[in-house]
Amino acid sequence: MTPLVALVRYQSALLLRSQRWLAPVLGYVAFLGIGVQAGEPVLDSMGYAAAGLLPVAAWLVRICVTQEPAAARTCAAAAAGPARVHLASLLAATGGAGVLGLAGTAYVAAVSDPASGDHKVAVPLGSATVAGLVAAGVCVLIGAAVGALGSRPVLHGRGWSLALTALAALLTLVLAPSPAQYAVHGLVTGSRSGTVHVAVVPLVVAAVLAGAAAAAVCALSSRRR
Repeated sequence: MTPLVALVRYQSALLLRSQRWLAPVLGYVAFLGIGVQAGEPVLDSMGYAAAGLLPVAAWLVRICVTQEPAAARTCAAAAAGPARVHLASLLAATGGAGVLGLAGTAYVAAVSDPASGDHKVAVPLGSATVAGLVAAGVCVLIGAAVGALGSRPVLHGRGWSLALTALAALLTLVLAPSPAQYAVHGLVTGSRSGTVHVAVVPLVVAAVLAGAAAAAVCALSSRRR
């Protein structure tokens, strides 16, 4: 087992045992319960479910990068390096959000009507599910990037970092240049005509942005050791 894999498992175990994941997970479950109704058009519901993942991913990242006691984090950083420890926290949070996205997409596919917004045009459920998974991946990656840049070692003040993270999560959902906005908007607009748009380019862009954010914060964590 490589050191990074072991660290990710360690951070994931800390997250599960802390039960701090309950708030974002239950919040997402409530979000789906309110906004996704049985028999609604599948693409609209996929877009709604994907959008809700962005703030959840940012929230989970904030939890993971702050959950470890200072003494334990210092020991882990001395053994494996502060950058690797911080990266493991980001990967554990992103993986958790990804699992939640898989579950949410499966739920939407199970209860939604595979049809256009006016219920007149049939929509292939398999293609809609793939599009929903891709959009969910985009939102998870952008949310992880937002959470990484809005937490330590970039921002340490809890009040400011929380406010800026929430604002950034909102802006990345509504502003046109954002891959997340493009992916969600593609599902919603496609629902009007029953056309499935798989957001491959936004997924690639989101992966690049998330990777860049992770590299930046991990490098900063090394310098601020």
